[in-house]
Amino acid sequence: MDPTTDNAGNTGAPADARASLEALRAEIAKAVVGQDSAVTGLVVALLCRGHVLLEGVPGVAKTLLVRALAATLELDTKRVQFTPDLMPSDITGSLVYDTRTAEFSFQPGPVFTNLLLADEINRTPPKTQSSLLEAMEERQVTVDGTPRLLPDPFLVAATQNPVEYEGTYPLPEAQLDRFLLKLTIPLPSRQDEIDVLTRHAEGFNPRDLRAAGVRPVAGPAQLEAARAAVAKTTVSPEITAYVVDICRATRESPSLTLGVSPRGATALLATSRAWAWLTGRDYVIPDDVKALALPTLRHRVQLRPEAEMEGVTADSVINAILAHVPVPR
Repeated sequence: MDPTTDNAGNTGAPADARASLEALRAEIAKAVVGQDSAVTGLVVALLCRGHVLLEGVPGVAKTLLVRALAATLELDTKRVQFTPDLMPSDITGSLVYDTRTAEFSFQPGPVFTNLLLADEINRTPPKTQSSLLEAMEERQVTVDGTPRLLPDPFLVAATQNPVEYEGTYPLPEAQLDRFLLKLTIPLPSRQDEIDVLTRHAEGFNPRDLRAAGVRPVAGPAQLEAARAAVAKTTVSPEITAYVVDICRATRESPSLTLGVSPRGATALLATSRAWAWLTGRDYVIPDDVKALALPTLRHRVQLRPEAEMEGVTADSVINAILAHVPVPR
């Protein structure tokens, strides 16, 4: 088999890569009902080599979504349940003494995978949360002074419950900023929930994706070709200025104590390029920026307490900014 061809017979050409990634939605829909925007967000994160924070109440298929994505892309995935007693070495790995050789050998932790599902990341103390910082930023883990590279692609999909805050440790701003996107997973509509129950009544087993008909539709060749194509997507000086103006407006908002940093502006530019390419264009337009502004920026701003008490949300502030910042023509 040609090294640029995957098991489904797809090549690494940009057009074929786009078609393969578009096919992800239909394939994942065999297991997950009504979460197209979350699927798109995960694909955008993979294209940008970023990470995703998934926020939603328990039972809205966050774990199933990540597992289905890994299955359609033929990627290795591991899940870590974050708890108050979880240690950093439980994630990164540690040196283990081998009595046969009388030497220490490195035992890799679950972070050595393609898609790491960090379940309820805000249930573990900051020390353990921070163990992911190097992995997310540098794509490596340092144990006993020795850096060890992580596989490529590598994506952290961390979940947190927006309702129950007792016994949780809010993620610090520095770590939130490392997540490319924050995706909110809503409760399904009435019809979607009927579809979910109907599937279960017909024998659907969320632990057996193969039986549900979920199959690989893309692989590393398509992902690499897609990333190369996204990198060539044109961004005009007007669009660059538009992104900067949006992010600077958050720093001047009276409702916020913390605005978007330059890293956030860079992230918005990257996600806008990925979205433009996914929709079939090789250049970015203002609508691409608007489409990705909420998931890219909502976790990078901090509300003033008085604004929060009045019912103001990060999304409403960003929407107001998008409505007021002049759009380039």
